[in-house]
Amino acid sequence: MLNNLPNLEHCRVFYFVAKHSSITAAASELFISQPAVSQAMRQLESELGCRLFFRTAKGVKLTPEGEVLYSKVKPAVELLAEGRREIDRMLGMESGEVRVGASDMTLKFYLLPYLEKYHKLFPKIKIIVTNGPTPETLKALFDGKIDFGVITSPFSEADGLDYTEVGEVRDIFVASDRFDFLKGKTVKLSELAQFPIISLEANTSTRKGVDKFLAENGVKLSPEFELAQSDLIVNFAKRNLGIGSVVENFAQEEIKKGGVFELMLDKPLPPRKICVVTAKKSYISVAGKKLFDLLMLEKDKQ
Repeated sequence: MLNNLPNLEHCRVFYFVAKHSSITAAASELFISQPAVSQAMRQLESELGCRLFFRTAKGVKLTPEGEVLYSKVKPAVELLAEGRREIDRMLGMESGEVRVGASDMTLKFYLLPYLEKYHKLFPKIKIIVTNGPTPETLKALFDGKIDFGVITSPFSEADGLDYTEVGEVRDIFVASDRFDFLKGKTVKLSELAQFPIISLEANTSTRKGVDKFLAENGVKLSPEFELAQSDLIVNFAKRNLGIGSVVENFAQEEIKKGGVFELMLDKPLPPRKICVVTAKKSYISVAGKKLFDLLMLEKDKQ
């Protein structure tokens, strides 16, 4: 039974005495006095009810009972020592991992440069990025599967959630030459319902944000294409499959090249926030805290 276990500190002292076959050497390695070592061994023998050592001309030698105990204590003490060394490596950023949840957009247009900088500072830390929409990121956060998440509004500001705004994104509608008649024209939000729409899937914060704004202005869209990735929306729009609802960052390159153009809306969509979120009741690893602090430091510089 666990309550019959011998004193663990006595076992640790026993390990060093047995390892060196010497009370003097054990005392030196443990930085304690020889009488303290001898007393610990007498107490351990009393707990166990048997002799563990007998003296020889060269020091001490294990009894058969001592040999049995040493065979069990040795791997345990050495595993604990390795555990301590591993903890020290983690605290020194020589080992460990950071786990972050992010969407395609927040990863590509916000987080990636910081991950690059972090990796240069701490090359031995493993970086795990869980890629998914905001609801999945928040679930992973509350389940303790990630250290923190980088998401965009809107999201439910639930109890137990802390967040810091670190940037903004803007949602736009883009089209290609099939819809050239809209280029340079101010398009009413209500007119969007007349056209085939390409958007992200309904469970994303981007889609929810767009739908919420349109609903507040009396507009409801029924997209003909619902896609999992924002890059695909731009490609679909470029191929004249419809008008794409997309975060501006994803479309900037194609807009510059003339592959698509941005619709001028009579009521542009308001910017949404990029937020770093943490759960109050979750623990952030040492490596995760270093990355979180880096993000906060860069935010304060802005």
